Amino acid sequence: MQSKIIVISGPTASGKSRLAIDLAKRYNGEIINADSMQVYKEIKFLSARPLDTKKIKHHLYGCISVKKNFSTGQWLKLVIEKIKQLQQRKKVPIIVGGTGLYFKSLINGMVLIPKISKAIRNKIIIMHSKLGNSKFYQKLISLDPKSKFHIQPSDTQRMIRAYEVFIVTKKSIYDWQGETKPFFPLESFVKIALRPDRNYLHKQIIKRSKTLINSKSILEVKNFLKLQINKKLPANFIIGVKEIAEYLNKQINKEQLLELIIIRTRQYAKRQFTWQRGQMQDWTHFEEQNYSNLIKKVSLFVSKT
Repeated sequence: MQSKIIVISGPTASGKSRLAIDLAKRYNGEIINADSMQVYKEIKFLSARPLDTKKIKHHLYGCISVKKNFSTGQWLKLVIEKIKQLQQRKKVPIIVGGTGLYFKSLINGMVLIPKISKAIRNKIIIMHSKLGNSKFYQKLISLDPKSKFHIQPSDTQRMIRAYEVFIVTKKSIYDWQGETKPFFPLESFVKIALRPDRNYLHKQIIKRSKTLINSKSILEVKNFLKLQINKKLPANFIIGVKEIAEYLNKQINKEQLLELIIIRTRQYAKRQFTWQRGQMQDWTHFEEQNYSNLIKKVSLFVSKT
């Protein structure tokens, strides 16, 4: 029988990493990253990557260059392989992070549609710009009638996506979605969602933000900027990169830098709470702020599964 797979989600600064390490010690586990910003090699301190990784093995942290685009699909392939390896070694996989889409793809499966070339995509974008939304929409639903029940005529991005998928695969994107199957049985997952009080979390965010602004993270951003990577690549959107760049350019002072990072982190935490409410209703939520009480409650819950 395969071991259970423990998944731990929660907003930034909610104590997920500490909890994962303690559970790994108790249940013979190893930890796998489910945070889209902690995958990058060059951004260690600013992404708040776990530093205490000697006693418990950590996987998929700092494994991708900031020069590369890294998709949910790529993460899913890596994490499935890593879970299988851990299970073969009789270890309990503990997946921890704040990227909701990663968890959704792992638990529910993901639509693995064949890759669409840039040439085809650009051709369709040009066609859309010439026809306009209304005519393009009519063209789409004549080609793929199922789109009519899922896409509004004003939703440009989804229209173009549905059109390109049908052109390349000769199959509706909604047929592809209907074929989605999870890799692991749903009952394999022990789903833990941390949901601390907002005021408590805001205090933790302030504390975390203060520790992030130091000589190491500033040097990290300096080196990152020297790489001059494409501005559209995901690593550019790590909280603190833009703000520290402004500080280095003397556009803001250190107090303003801290304030901006706190604001952006709070906004991010709010989005994570929203995702939890909408997408993680069947997870077991823990609101305990006192850590010793939290680990007791979570351990009891895990033991029962």
